[in-house]
Amino acid sequence: MQIADQLSQLNALSPLDGRYAAKGNPLRATLSEAGFMAHRVEVEVAWLIGLSDAGLPELPTFSQAARAQLKALVDNFSEADAARIKDIEKVTNHDVKAVEYWLKEQVAGNAELAKAAEFIHFACTSEDINNTSHALMLSRARDGFLLPRLTELAAKLRELAHTYADQPLLSRTHGQPASPSTLGKEFANVVARLDRAIAAVAAVQPLAKLNGATGNYNAHISAYPEINWPAFSAGVLNALGLEQNPYSIQIEPHDWMAALFDAVARANTIILDLNRDIWGYISLGYFKQRLKEGEVGSSTMPHKVNPIDFENSEGNIGLANAVLRHLSEKLPVSRWQRDLTDSTVLRNLGVGFGYCAVAWDACLRGLNKLELNAAAIDADIDNCWEVLAEPVQTVMRRYGLPQPYEQLKALTRGKGINQQGLTEFIQGLDLPAEPKARLLAMTPRSYVGLAAELARKI
Repeated sequence: MQIADQLSQLNALSPLDGRYAAKGNPLRATLSEAGFMAHRVEVEVAWLIGLSDAGLPELPTFSQAARAQLKALVDNFSEADAARIKDIEKVTNHDVKAVEYWLKEQVAGNAELAKAAEFIHFACTSEDINNTSHALMLSRARDGFLLPRLTELAAKLRELAHTYADQPLLSRTHGQPASPSTLGKEFANVVARLDRAIAAVAAVQPLAKLNGATGNYNAHISAYPEINWPAFSAGVLNALGLEQNPYSIQIEPHDWMAALFDAVARANTIILDLNRDIWGYISLGYFKQRLKEGEVGSSTMPHKVNPIDFENSEGNIGLANAVLRHLSEKLPVSRWQRDLTDSTVLRNLGVGFGYCAVAWDACLRGLNKLELNAAAIDADIDNCWEVLAEPVQTVMRRYGLPQPYEQLKALTRGKGINQQGLTEFIQGLDLPAEPKARLLAMTPRSYVGLAAELARKI
């Protein structure tokens, strides 16, 4: 066997860079190694410009031309720039120091900036740059990708809730026939859950710190004791759109990250629950799946149209949540003022969200292929008159008839009942005319409570 060492979609170890590479493409600019470098450059530049505006006697305020050049380093950062930083890292064996040296290379030809070169990374520990970069990366990935994709999925489910608001559905609790609902109401249940989960993802506040080696501004104070460094640090972070965490060890504690990963994992669990239910409804024949010319469902059974999209989504949610939950459990834990275990784990942000991207795309693709099989769903509920035992015994309770539950249990439990048998039972009850007529007019299809109204409201 001869497999090339050069990475391609065919020899990638992870399907995120192989089979599913296209699904994760929108995340690459933000969460890849090159994206991480680009954000580090952005943070270093923001810190440097902030220092130049602080009135330090050794660092005059930058001219507009110097600011424009620094801004261009951020705006025009390319994969070639990332490759140069990696080359420097081969010498330094330190990724953040490599970013600092790259920046010094870039400003060497500008006399104004070259004179200020030693203020690049001034008083910073590597984690100042890294944690702030991670905060930017995650907030941008969330706002630019995760929330829009989740919202798109919720919108599709909302559309299905409205479309099928009036379609009666035989419910199943413990797998057995139960009080009917409507298909739209069952979609509405998922929408309501997913809306809350999306709000929880959106509500997480990213935090960052720029406070030195152990969170106390030691180096800052040694050089410029007259400056209010906590306020200065907060100003730089606020300008980047981030909130300061004023208390930290060398690393920002990552509690907010854990909250974000837990919130995304919770949304995933809701989608996984949906996947399994739709899979079951397809198995019952309630849905058909729109065919695609040339597709094969089985290598040996030509008739098969498998619910592969929902299975794919379920499997990839499992992988996503395994990564996200490890991140949320591991990252808030660090020995003393820091250990390095968080650093290697944080390089997998794109992995966790990448599997989310694959899972959500598969679920949405599956939902878009569904076609209602009204004959099957109607036949199922039409043959289940025993579900009306509940309203009959409930009305009997209202009017004080003896042992209503026990009578209906004896009539229906474990053996079912047909329309004629139930009609005869109701006719023999000592009920007022109006409730008796209402029960006699009731069918399994009509016994859906407020399901249709609730579905239309979502």
